[in-house]
Amino acid sequence: MLRCALKNTVKYSPLRVLSCHYSSPAPISNPDIRCTKLFINNEWQKSISGKSFPTVNPATGETITHIQEGSAEDVDKAVKAAQQAFRFGSPWRKTDSSERGRLLNKLADLIEKDRNYLASLETLDNGKPFSDSFHIDLDLVVKVYRYYAGFADKIYGKTLTVDGNYFSYTRHEPVGVCGQVIPWNFPLLMQAWKLAPALAAGNTIVLKPAEQTPLTALYVGQLIKEAGFPPGVVNIVPGFGPTAGGAIAGHMGVDKLAFTGSTEVGQIVMEAAAKSNLKRVTLELGGKSPNIIFKDADMDHAIRTAHFGLFFNQGQCCCAGSRVFVEEDIYDEFVEKSVESAKSRKLGNPFDSHTEQGPQIDGDQMEKILSLIKSGQSEGAKMLCGGERLGDKGYFVSPTVFADVQDNMRIANEEIFGPVMQIMKFKSVEELLERANKTMYGLAASVFTKDIDKAMYFSSGLRAGTVWINCYDVFSAQAPFGGFKMSGIGRELGEYGLQAYSEVKTVTMKIPEKNS
Repeated sequence: MLRCALKNTVKYSPLRVLSCHYSSPAPISNPDIRCTKLFINNEWQKSISGKSFPTVNPATGETITHIQEGSAEDVDKAVKAAQQAFRFGSPWRKTDSSERGRLLNKLADLIEKDRNYLASLETLDNGKPFSDSFHIDLDLVVKVYRYYAGFADKIYGKTLTVDGNYFSYTRHEPVGVCGQVIPWNFPLLMQAWKLAPALAAGNTIVLKPAEQTPLTALYVGQLIKEAGFPPGVVNIVPGFGPTAGGAIAGHMGVDKLAFTGSTEVGQIVMEAAAKSNLKRVTLELGGKSPNIIFKDADMDHAIRTAHFGLFFNQGQCCCAGSRVFVEEDIYDEFVEKSVESAKSRKLGNPFDSHTEQGPQIDGDQMEKILSLIKSGQSEGAKMLCGGERLGDKGYFVSPTVFADVQDNMRIANEEIFGPVMQIMKFKSVEELLERANKTMYGLAASVFTKDIDKAMYFSSGLRAGTVWINCYDVFSAQAPFGGFKMSGIGRELGEYGLQAYSEVKTVTMKIPEKNS
């Protein structure tokens, strides 16, 4: 039995893992809004219905601007543009793979050039602190586009050794028109995670951004045109889930669907995909991720990282480490220091450089979080700080910590998607794996220990698509991400992220017996 220890536990801030070498510029607290229409066939168009909807600044509750509202008719128009761009012999289909890579790199260049504007726009529309938008989100956005730009001319088939006098090989071909529906918690990142592999593989796209956060997605449409992508390759239709999103999911002309959002909506989307043309589906859905802290862990590091793993992005992360299991011997100390960290967390104007936590995305999300907090109190969990709305403008929820949480409580089972930490005690290592896996979700998990045996045992036994050891929320373009169980289907990022955007074709040719 291997008995070495993980003694050199890395000391770092999780933010530092994801950040880059850029210095922080002054944010644009009132960025001009340049794109508010539908982007179809490389043109800005009004919706067919003429309707529009407001997008709101969650820090103030005030309307930023109005966006053209896409409907089923607009989706159909966008799908036809994407089909035309995908037809055999079209300019896009004749584009060399290396040229696709060059276009993706050009898009990355343009995003880098407008990095400050895009980060400011993201913060205005989403509410996340500007430092997170600029350093964390935009950093990985650029890396994802560059990563898949490098893959565009490296999508290989295989030569097969088959019986008989035949030459047989496989080709990896684009699927076709890809519908993509992205969420509001990481608008730019989720757009990049979906657009980049789909474009590298040669597909065309109809994308719907979340109605809460359409601004950065639409501006990227302008940069896509500027980069030189042919008309119809990328089409962006803002609108609401049941209308525009539902139209994409059920459209007979959409060949593949990618959706990121709640598990409940993911089930609706998958049903629509099956009832239409049985389109291929990838889903990245909810989570209730276990974060396991053993008594031999580096305590200060585990507390800092668990705090980040839960409160980052206002707790609005599908992989948030929301079920924190702490070994009995260190439980009281962990709880006490976690409460201190939560109380010291700075909330406020997301454009202020000192702000660590901005508002929740909207009033509905805020009320859902507050309702779940009340359920935790009523079921007997011990709320040690937070639990309330802060201020009378915007949608701010104070950082909240619950101790003495039991496995059967709502807050231990339902995805809160907010700044609410639930700390649970464990005595027996034997029972822990079963408790950690006792959830319908399986998106992520983490283990904090210096014992490599424990780390390997739990990383093997945890039913989750990603397991972090002595760290949390460490993402890279190279590493695939996705869920087990009801946390989703398929993977995004890495080489695995290309699989959903390619069809495998087998070609077999008869070899003549002799030269005639």
